[in-house]
Amino acid sequence: MSNPTSAAPVFRLDHFAVPAAAMPAFVERLRYTQQALDGMPGCKQNLVLTRIGVGGEYDIATLVEWESADAVATAKAAMQQRYAEEGFDPAAFMRGLGIRADMASYMHA
Repeated sequence: MSNPTSAAPVFRLDHFAVPAAAMPAFVERLRYTQQALDGMPGCKQNLVLTRIGVGGEYDIATLVEWESADAVATAKAAMQQRYAEEGFDPAAFMRGLGIRADMASYMHA
């Protein structure tokens, strides 16, 4: 029997504080990831929002709506496999560019 919350929409909301010098590399990688997620089953919307933050840093927010927790799990596994095949380490990438991130999943209350 499936968990009733597994069929509820899940919203992935990530916030990044990006130094101005890191923006070109970050945006290139962000667009790559956004395109990959857009093609995955269960991705209902995928938004990237930006504004200039304090001290010339950029505030980037991404919001991805998934149809269910199962869709999130499938997408996460696919992206982890893709990154492993590419030898890409997202945490090291962001750390090397001085990007701070706050990432979490949310559901309707």
